Amino acid sequence: MGARKVIAVTPGDPAGIGPEVLRAALAAARLPKGVTIEIVGGGDDTARPGKPTARSSRAALRALEVGVAGCQAGRFAALVTGPVSKERLARVGFGFPGQTEFLAARCGLREDAVTMAMAGERLRIFLLSTHVALARAIRGITPARLGRTLRHARDFLRGLGIASPRIAIAALNPHAGERGMFGDEEGRVLRPALRAAARKIGAWATRVPVLPADTVFLRASRGDFDGVACLYHDQGLIPFKLLEFDRGVNVTLGLPFPRTSPDHGTAFDIAGKGVSDPGSMIAAIQLAARLAAKNSRIRE
Repeated sequence: MGARKVIAVTPGDPAGIGPEVLRAALAAARLPKGVTIEIVGGGDDTARPGKPTARSSRAALRALEVGVAGCQAGRFAALVTGPVSKERLARVGFGFPGQTEFLAARCGLREDAVTMAMAGERLRIFLLSTHVALARAIRGITPARLGRTLRHARDFLRGLGIASPRIAIAALNPHAGERGMFGDEEGRVLRPALRAAARKIGAWATRVPVLPADTVFLRASRGDFDGVACLYHDQGLIPFKLLEFDRGVNVTLGLPFPRTSPDHGTAFDIAGKGVSDPGSMIAAIQLAARLAAKNSRIRE
């Protein structure tokens, strides 16, 4: 028999909905044989639902530290992170724009060495950049980032059992620039970047279509594509959360271990009211378990 695989789960900020959706998820999630769950971090016994404090923020950060350290030591096979408040973490000295960037740094990786992905039943998206200003995101469209995102996307989709993934790129400008009428980044930046990326990741990259963003997500949700590479955060997150909010999963690709998270925030306003939906946390745990069971290592 193979060794037991343990998935670490952080509850997130204990004043948010993380602990309650986690309790519901543990009762409902179906895990592969040999995979178990361990809740890490210790929590904050003084936390009150909907009343975040510096102490609850520190508890969330402590859980993250324990989880990533355990994954690096080989104690945990995967990490599921509960929702945190970026604003409140910043108040207690958290120097990162999000958990994705924190995990990359703790693993000794550059921020641009990992890919933030979102996986749902109808749509999967892969982001070239994460929590940065739009102007910076546009400047950051480079062959290296595009190649990294496409390779991570293809490897992840293959890990889900899709032998020949069909990936599209959401264009930057309206109607993909309409042959330069509404912007020329598609021809001037994206297509040369694809040709340059292909020299490192393979000729398949040159066949990835660059399509208008106002229709590509609809096409992907209908099954024309297995995933969409997005040029900035909200380009992908708006359609994804519209379609997959209650069951979508945030996945960090490029780490030395699988990491997933529900796609929602702390929702302090509804914490403790018994109305939170555990669907996204259930999906995050099940995807982490699936990746851990297969010993998936999606890396740069």
